Amino acid sequence: MGTEALKTPYLRGLKDGVPIGLGYFAVAFSLGIAARAASLTALEGFLASLFTSASAGEFAVFSLIAAAGTLPETALMSLIVNARYLLMSCVLTQKLEPGTRLWQRLLLGFGVTDEIFAVSAAQPGRLDVRYSFGAMTAAIPLWAAGTAAGVITGNLLPVRAVSALGVSLFGMFLAVIFGEARKNRTVLGVIVASAAVSWGFRSLPLPAFFSDSMKTMILTVGLAALAAWIFPRKGEEEDE
Repeated sequence: MGTEALKTPYLRGLKDGVPIGLGYFAVAFSLGIAARAASLTALEGFLASLFTSASAGEFAVFSLIAAAGTLPETALMSLIVNARYLLMSCVLTQKLEPGTRLWQRLLLGFGVTDEIFAVSAAQPGRLDVRYSFGAMTAAIPLWAAGTAAGVITGNLLPVRAVSALGVSLFGMFLAVIFGEARKNRTVLGVIVASAAVSWGFRSLPLPAFFSDSMKTMILTVGLAALAAWIFPRKGEEEDE
């Protein structure tokens, strides 16, 4: 693919989304094993990942299905665990070009994942939504295909191998955020502060009803609000 072709936002997003998708495919094997434990078929696992694209949310839902959970419990769990994507979508709307249409915003919100959010937010200047669409095109189908492959292979892979594959996704995400932190001291400060506060929060003797997902939500909302207050993003008039 030539240099001129990569100047197209969609193709640049497609190129950046390929390594994300490869990481997704590997990690989704373990998700597929959880889906099989919940008696889902390969097609059902594929569709679940294609229309959800949330590792923690899908793990929680598959666990509830395996435990014969009710539909209200499943819906509430999905809302709580995946609520952080609402915040990510709101952040990306601040970067979108003013002429971005409503259906494009809705589609972007539907396909936001942690890694797609990271590469989209790291784009310099205004975000062309076609870049995010390109990243989604490469990453999300591979995530769904990995889940289906995990269902098919079942428990053939050793537990240690599955755990090792799970580390690759976190390493990929760290590579994305630290790449931006090297160029922006504000981002670096937020990352360091977030890690320190998260460690301290997890070490506190909190009541039992503070589950891991609730702790994640409290920290996400609190740290994001604090960072937005201390380092506000300039408006369009100030940018001009």
